[in-house]
Amino acid sequence: MSYVFNPAPQVSVPVVGRAERFPVRRIYCVGRNYVEHAKEMGFTGREAPFFFFKPADATVVVPAGETATIRYPSLTKDLHHEIELVACIGTGGKNIKAADARKHIFGYAVGLDMTRRDLQGEQKKLGRPWEIGKSFEESAPIGPITPADQAGDIENAEIWVQVNGKDRQRSNVSKLIWNIGEIIEHISAAWDLAPGDLIYTGTPEGVAAVVAGDTLVGGVGNLTGITVKVQGA
Repeated sequence: MSYVFNPAPQVSVPVVGRAERFPVRRIYCVGRNYVEHAKEMGFTGREAPFFFFKPADATVVVPAGETATIRYPSLTKDLHHEIELVACIGTGGKNIKAADARKHIFGYAVGLDMTRRDLQGEQKKLGRPWEIGKSFEESAPIGPITPADQAGDIENAEIWVQVNGKDRQRSNVSKLIWNIGEIIEHISAAWDLAPGDLIYTGTPEGVAAVVAGDTLVGGVGNLTGITVKVQGA
């Protein structure tokens, strides 16, 4: 088969303890999925879950023990960090029940949902989609994937991020409004999940702005952590 131009290379993430890499298909993100973060953003209660996408090429792989760099994106003056547990799908399906969701998870990773908060806020006020605030280049840093059977008690894991050595976000995955199984049930009712899908499961309270020169260090339980430095545009 020939193409009018060379296709982009397959985006992939390393897997802890394995030579094979995890090819990325889609990136699903869950909005406002920790109670205190929902309050922080002006909402309360267990509202129905909602989702947005990031393109696969928004992925920035953060190798174990290394510091990855991301550019401060264009158009914004208010770039926020959101630390997240990422569930990585190894077996696809449609209308997956929450009780069966674990069978579909290949592993877990630490991720950041970088957000142009000012652009997101402008679109919210206008009642428009806010992809411009979420779906941009280098907006989805992710660390190596730990296979599910090596991830420990992930649903009760501590989740945290520090900026320049100081705590910004620190909580526990047990405080998810919709747990991992429920998230997969809701997503697979709306879309066909497939191997290679990443699910950013939501962020706890404490989101705040970063500027060029800042270094973010984040982790979830015993997963391989990530270190990301923000560069100027």
